[in-house]
This record gives sequence, C-alpha cells and structure tokens, in this order.
Amino acid sequence: MEFENEYQQQIPQSRYECLLFDVDDTLYPLSSGLSAECTKNIKEYMVKKLDIEESKVLEMCVQLYKDYGTTMAGLRAIGYDFDDDDYHSFVHGRLPYEYLKPDPVLKSLLNSLPFRKVIFSNANKAHVAEVLGRLGLGDCFDDVICFESLNHKTQTVNASKSDNEPVGLLPKSPIVCKPSENAFQQAFKMASINPHKTLFFDDSIRNIQTAKLTGLTTVWVGSSQRKNGVDYALESIHNIREAVPELWESVNKSKDVQCSQKIAIETPVEA
Repeated sequence: MEFENEYQQQIPQSRYECLLFDVDDTLYPLSSGLSAECTKNIKEYMVKKLDIEESKVLEMCVQLYKDYGTTMAGLRAIGYDFDDDDYHSFVHGRLPYEYLKPDPVLKSLLNSLPFRKVIFSNANKAHVAEVLGRLGLGDCFDDVICFESLNHKTQTVNASKSDNEPVGLLPKSPIVCKPSENAFQQAFKMASINPHKTLFFDDSIRNIQTAKLTGLTTVWVGSSQRKNGVDYALESIHNIREAVPELWESVNKSKDVQCSQKIAIETPVEA
C-alpha cells in the first residue's frame, strides 16, 4: 500500500482538464467554402426577409459582425424583428454540407487526448450536429454549447437612442454570443468548465482575445502568427500535436508513471 500511494503521488497532474472548440472554420478549414455560402445566405436573408437594400447589405454585414460578433446579433441590436428558427433555417439549413468530408485524422487526434472535450459555437444546434456528423466527429465531444444553449426566444430591441445617450455607444443586442464575455461566463457555468484548466480553439481573433481575458489558454486556428491574446497559433487544426505538444507529453508521462507503478506493485520482493 505504501508503494501504491508513493507512485500515485508521482503521477503528473495535467495543466488541462478540458478542451473547448469552436466549430466553423476551426474544425474544418475556411477553404472548404462553407462559410462563403453562409455569408451569401445571410445577405440574401437581409434582402428577401428584412427588405434591406441590396446595395447596403455588404457594408452592414461587415459592420455588424465587427460590432457584435455575428450579423444576427447586430441585426437584433439595431431593431430588426425576425424569428430565430427562421433565420437559422434560411442561413444554415440551405448550406451545401456535402462540401465537408469525414476527417479521420482529426478524429484520431481528438480520441488520443483523454481530456474532456466541449463544443462552443455561435451557430444553432442543427448546424453544429450536421457539421460534426459530416466530419465524422459526432462522438468525439462530451458537451455542446450553441445558440440555443445561450438564447431563449429573443424579443425585438428598440434601437433608437435617447438624446442623453453618449455618442458612439452601441445599442445592446438581446442575443448572447461570442465574443461577449458574458457568453463565455455562461458557457463555463453550463458546462462546468474551469477556464484556468481549459484550452480554447477558435478561428476568430476577437473570440480568442476575449477568451484570454476570461482565463482560458488560447489557440488561434487558421493562422501561424501570434497576436495579443494568442498563446498558440496553428494554420490547421491538424497541427495540434506540433503546436501544443505538451498535451501529449503530459499524457505520455502519466502513462509511463502508471506503468511503473503497476510493475512495482505487482513484482514480488524476495527476502
């Protein structure tokens, strides 16, 4: 028993206990073309469903995404009224998911890491499920935080500003989503995540920078350049092992100590 306790104490404690992943342009590359189709659908929705002049749509999309993290959240903030499910059905439900193919390499990488794995996406649950299914990763994650997790049916917000409102102050959106710090804090509570023991993967530099403020260790996917708030940077999610070798090092050390422990306990000592 003394030997067992001694070796148990020698097993190294991993720096991480959870891996938190964005979905779009993170688990699959931007080059797949799916995001471009999503953007096209958003613009079409704005024209056909919200009667926004086509000449203004592109500029609006860029600005709303910049201000709010998603065009949807921005549209809500400035007073547009629409049904959440209808929006997601139009924007995500018509996507050419056949662009995505099974990714056995990523599946193997994820399965080789004995850490809890959680999805954290601004997209709706149907889209997340479809993407994970197409990539063959449906059984790789322990929990999913998505649009429905953070948002109940939202109400229209009065976007008009009072005469006393400071110039430049953005109207608040009723939609909770990244890169809002509130979205991260809610996700932590829902999935019982300790941010100080969690590695976060996302393609958005704004999401990454907010994540860093919450205590998460960050991995910027889609770029090899380090910026403020970025702990690790990798061009492809397939480069996890090269970019964050400590994940596997801690696993291997733990296995080595456990193996030594087993041998020491089972080997009889002769007087």
